[in-house]
Order: sequence, then structure tokens, then C-alpha cells
Amino acid sequence: MRFISCTASSFLLLLSGCVVGPNHVPPEMQFPSKFSEGGVTSNGDVTVAAWWTAFKDPMLTSYVEQGISQNLDVQQAIERINSAAANVTIAGAGALPDLTLSGSHTVSGQKGELRKQTYTSNTSTGELSLSWLLDLFGVYKRNTESAEAALDSAYASVDMAKLAFINDIISSYVDARYYQRRLALSQANLKSRRETFDLTKFQFQAGAAPRLDVVRAEGLVQSTLAEIPGFDASFRISARRIATLLGKPAGSMVEEIAKGSNQPAFRADVNVGIPADIIRNRPDIRKAERDLADSTAQIGVAEAKLFPSITLSGSISPSGGINERGVYGNLTPWSFGPSLKLPVLDGGGLRANVDVAKSKATASYLKWKSSVLNAIEQVENALVAMHREGRTVRALKREVEIAQETLRLSTSSYKDGASSLLDLLEAQRSLSVTQASLARAVQEWAKVYVVLNIAIGGGYNPVAKAGF
Repeated sequence: MRFISCTASSFLLLLSGCVVGPNHVPPEMQFPSKFSEGGVTSNGDVTVAAWWTAFKDPMLTSYVEQGISQNLDVQQAIERINSAAANVTIAGAGALPDLTLSGSHTVSGQKGELRKQTYTSNTSTGELSLSWLLDLFGVYKRNTESAEAALDSAYASVDMAKLAFINDIISSYVDARYYQRRLALSQANLKSRRETFDLTKFQFQAGAAPRLDVVRAEGLVQSTLAEIPGFDASFRISARRIATLLGKPAGSMVEEIAKGSNQPAFRADVNVGIPADIIRNRPDIRKAERDLADSTAQIGVAEAKLFPSITLSGSISPSGGINERGVYGNLTPWSFGPSLKLPVLDGGGLRANVDVAKSKATASYLKWKSSVLNAIEQVENALVAMHREGRTVRALKREVEIAQETLRLSTSSYKDGASSLLDLLEAQRSLSVTQASLARAVQEWAKVYVVLNIAIGGGYNPVAKAGF
């Protein structure tokens, strides 16, 4: 256990104070010079960058901008700032003298039957009391440091809530557009397959096609019909999620969101910077560091309780009264003096509290370190995924073009009687599968872009710390 001895050679030296416990030093780590998957220069302050505008989707941009102030989770986090700020005031007030003024006025009397006389009197009393616990070992100073760190942590929590909202709203929007795209593809496939079914029935009635071809064509129509309700339901679920995130009734925005159609596709690169940037930009890392500062200050609070405490107290209690006979009394007692409290035997509880505080500080440091390492891992993984999905989207776009050409040739060949219905149905199925794969890849690419920007701590526009 660490003790800081204080020389009590004079009362003035005691009043100057001797703060026990360790001072908080921001933790440090060794970082690589760049991310293994990219990033060669510092990206500066990305926290104010509206990176979602790269999707070039006005509806999405509008939802993000209005939702940052309307989201209920963000509003709750902001409200917790008020509580933390009040705790700073409470902690600071503890180091100041406590002055209390009280007073009373009493009217009393006595009525006697013997002489038929009544006596009344008026008595007034008051008391002015003062109490001041001298902060000889810094308990109030450490409490104030702890409260200020908790306030900083509350501000960081607001930024975390903003970042979580941005991630949720954009991801939900990307999902809604994906399901809307799949619904549109299914409806287009349904139209094409119904045309094939009608053509096959006509050929069957003319004796140019077997009954098996009719059954196969109808089967594809029915399988496509079976897809549509699921995509429609998933779209509505995503739209309701967006409404909830914006603080609106769940079903109020389905029709509005349905007016859009294109899947979000970003048209910009991401400068991820260097690993050291994330300490500045990530609010969860900043919060972990502030929680460590809070825990460090609590060590000093616990250690201060091992030492003596001195309280200066005093009071003045004037009183006076008058009765019907004119008798007047006046008395003004007063008192002043110090009191000493010295822990002698406590069964080891106070020292155990110090050990508990130190353990919590160690855990807070480990949480900070874990936050940093996890953040670096998230950026690295997102970079890998973004590069992979980009290549996948480019390949699938070309594959869709080939499948469309194949279907066009197969349809023409089938109508001319040069190929079988099986070839046409296979061409339709191949195009459907490839288009679905492309839609899925575009969705994943957009969501990975979101994950990467969230991982580097971009776009939440830190809440200003005003008045403290």
C-alpha cells in the first residue's frame, strides 16, 4: 500500500493539504505506423465528416441529419450529462464550509382558575452554525477529479450513442433498399416467367410442346410468387426500424421510404489514416480513458480515509422573549472548536477499500487497452471486407450482363424452336440468381463501408462541452 506522509510541523502546513493517491496519467500504447490493409497518413479529425453523403441519397442524408437530434437513445445520453454535471457541483461543494441558519418564534401561555388570570409570553430563538471539514489529504480534490472524469465520460457516451445511431439508421436504410430491390427483381422475374408460361401453354394447346413443359413453367411462376411476400415483409420491418430510430411511430414511414428505389452505393474512397488516429476519434476509447481517470481518483479517496480528519465547527444561538408583565430575557450562547477523527481499529476495512479501488483502476486500464486493440481490429477487418466486396460487385455486374444476353438469346431460340424450354428456364433461373447475388453484394459493400467509417470514428460531430 502506498502512503504519502505529511509533515504536521505546523497547522498552516496541514491547511496547505497533502493529496494522497496516484495522479492520473493518460495511458499510452505502441502502434504500428499504418494499417496493414491501407492508410499511410493521418486522416485528421474525421468526427465531423458527413461520409454518408458519398451515397448521394438525399433521403438517407435527411434521415441521418434529423435523427441525430431526435433519436431517443441520444437524448437519454444527453440527459445523463446533466446528472454528471450536478455531481461535479456536489463534489466541489464538499470542500467548502457548511453554514446553516435556523430560527423559531414561540407564543406560549398559562391560564389559571384560582385567580382568573392568564399569562402569555413570546420567545424567539435563532442559531447560526458552521462546519468545515479540512481537506488535509485531498479527499475532496480526488472526489472532484472523479466527478469531472465521470462528466467527460458522459459526454463521450453521447458521442457513442450518436455513432451507434448513425450505424443503425444507415444499415437499416441499406437493408430496406436491398429488400426493395429484391422485391422489384422478383416482380420483374414474375412477369417474364408468366410470359413464358403463357407461351408454353399456347404451344401445348397447338401440340408443339409436352405437358411437362407447361408444368415446369408454372412451377417457376409459383416459386417466384412465393418469394414476394417475404421480401415485402422484410422491407416493411426495415422501414419500421428507421421510423423508430427517428422517434416516430413504427408504421408511419413505410410509404415514404417506399418512394425511393435505388440501392445505396458509395462513390468515394475512405482515408482510414493511421492507428494512432483512432484514440482521438473513437468516443468509446475516450470514454474508457475517462473511466480510468475516475477509477484512479477513487484510489486517492480511499487512501485519504486512512488518515485523520479535522472538522472546525461552531455555533451562535441568540434567544429572547417578553411576557405580559414586561419581563424580558436575553441569552446568547456560542461555541467554537476543532474535532479530530482518527481511524484506529476497523478490521482492515479501510485498507481493503484501497485494494478494491486499485483493482477497479487496473480493470479500467485493461478495458481501455482492449478498446484500442478491438478498434484496430475492426478497422483492419473492415478494410479487408471492403476490398473483397468491391471486387465481388464488379465481377457480378459483368456476370449479370452475360446472363441477360444469354436469356435474350435463349428466348429467341426457344421461340424459333431451336432450343428446348429447359434451356430457356435455366437461362431465366441463372439471371435471377445472378441478379440476387449482385443485389446482396451491393448491400454488403454498402454496409462494410458503414462499418469502416464507424470503426474510424467518423461523422458523429462531438457534442460541445459547455460551461465546465
